Amino acid sequence: MTYDFIIVGGGSAGSVLANRLSARSSNKVLLLEAGPDTPHGKVPPEILDSYPGTAYFDPRFHWTELKVRTEVVSHNNPDEAAKPALRKYEQARVLGGGSSINGQLANRGAPTDFQIWEERGARGWGWNDVLPYFKKVERDMDFDGPYHGKEGRIPVRRIFPDLWTEHAKASGKAFEGIGFKYIPDQNGEFEDGYFPLTISNAYERRVSAAIGYLDPGTRQRANLEISTETVVSELMFEGTACVGVKALVKGRPQEFRSKEVILSSGAIHSPAHLMRAGIGPVGHLKDLGIEVRSALAGVGQQLMDHPSIAVSAYLKSHARMNSFTRRHLQVGLRYTSGIDGIPPGDMFAVSVTKSAWHAVGERIGSFLIFVNRTCSERGEVKLVSRNWRDEPLVEFNLLSDRRDLDRLMQGFRMMGKLYATPEMQAVSTDPFPATYSDRVRALGIVNTKNKLITQVAGRMMDIPGALRTYLINNVITEGHTFDQCMTDDDALEAFVRKATIGVWHASCSCRMGADGDPMAVTDNRGRVRGGITGLRVCDASIFPIVPSANTNFPTLMTAEKIADAILEERR
Repeated sequence: MTYDFIIVGGGSAGSVLANRLSARSSNKVLLLEAGPDTPHGKVPPEILDSYPGTAYFDPRFHWTELKVRTEVVSHNNPDEAAKPALRKYEQARVLGGGSSINGQLANRGAPTDFQIWEERGARGWGWNDVLPYFKKVERDMDFDGPYHGKEGRIPVRRIFPDLWTEHAKASGKAFEGIGFKYIPDQNGEFEDGYFPLTISNAYERRVSAAIGYLDPGTRQRANLEISTETVVSELMFEGTACVGVKALVKGRPQEFRSKEVILSSGAIHSPAHLMRAGIGPVGHLKDLGIEVRSALAGVGQQLMDHPSIAVSAYLKSHARMNSFTRRHLQVGLRYTSGIDGIPPGDMFAVSVTKSAWHAVGERIGSFLIFVNRTCSERGEVKLVSRNWRDEPLVEFNLLSDRRDLDRLMQGFRMMGKLYATPEMQAVSTDPFPATYSDRVRALGIVNTKNKLITQVAGRMMDIPGALRTYLINNVITEGHTFDQCMTDDDALEAFVRKATIGVWHASCSCRMGADGDPMAVTDNRGRVRGGITGLRVCDASIFPIVPSANTNFPTLMTAEKIADAILEERR
């Protein structure tokens, strides 16, 4: 059989595309996903859980071999041993993709983000162009009006202050105490203030893109086929025309042919597929012995994420999670750093009442701080071999722009000072600079051993005084102390450089751009440039810059918009 469309990747974008393209009965659509299915009635409870910490760190739902570098890599030093360590980077391998394991945050980005998209050559992607598609995605359960959708497939709601944990309430009061106003609706307008976080969650259950868009009715369409546990090994070409894919379906090789292939594999795997097919930077491809099909210098380049750090503290028992909800993220803060040349609302902080699924995590609250409008654009994805089984080399080069470092240092001290306020002292004690180290990551894997270890450690943390301080300073904290980071610029800079990680918002490695832009990989409809036909990219990799938001809703919006463009082309 020849399909009209083969979609490679059943994540947020792939789920939307499969739904919208198959809504036209004349289109034969095949959706391929490397991970397991999540059909109605059989969605794993970890995925449905309103608390995302168990699904996010469950290796059943990951590309388990993927590792990345987040620190800046100096390419003037050829010594591999001198490079920063590789870190695990949790990327979803399950139907629904990131939307099946992520934090369920449903924000959009700033109007100025999409102005920049247009300025960088993504014609027709300004704020007024994308707002209708954000509205098309959502079913807002709380608010109506010109900024909100009421009929979309993904519910959006908020937990309002009367139901917040005591830690979240104290955080809100502390934000107010330093001059920020309360905003009931984070997505109503883009302005500074603190607010109940918008979440893609209904009645205390996650609604992933797979749950929302690949519902039982959609799955019954005769013209839609979903093949999970299917890993695409190769894009098939006849000259410069993409005509299908080779894949392993539950380990068995198979070929599928189509009129058009759409890569929706994310900002790490979509460029890898292109490069293995000979589409990408000429020098890199030739170094690996890959025949160049199309010279597109931007493939895998200018990868972005939001640089992030955290400052944490021990939570007193009354301030921890309550029985009303398992949502550990309830209140957020958007603020303006004031750094020259940066649009307003460039910083974001989230009050985290529970830092991990286990007993230690239940006793640690945090302020997670990330650069909403990052300036670091030097990340890259490169192949390590021609073998499709080998994960690519990924270097984010976070903090490659000094302005990001300065803003995280500023943010750390701003949040750190809040721990001295009466509101935060009533709910927490023993603040410390938090590091998502290999040790913390290993403890976050969901298993019986970690459950037992953290139960013992958690009980020890509840003993006040010297023992708790010792555990925090010698077991949890790595390197500099809180007091050092608050008073010593050199110590704080060293901590931020070492501790900064991304927040799983990989983007921009196959960017949309205008004709004549040497770094543009796709046009404004996701079609691959360089004389290639029958091949499109639709996921966060085509963003010209990463928006000032968690990337799931911008990805859903992008897929809705490109689906409309495809259907218009095929009239």
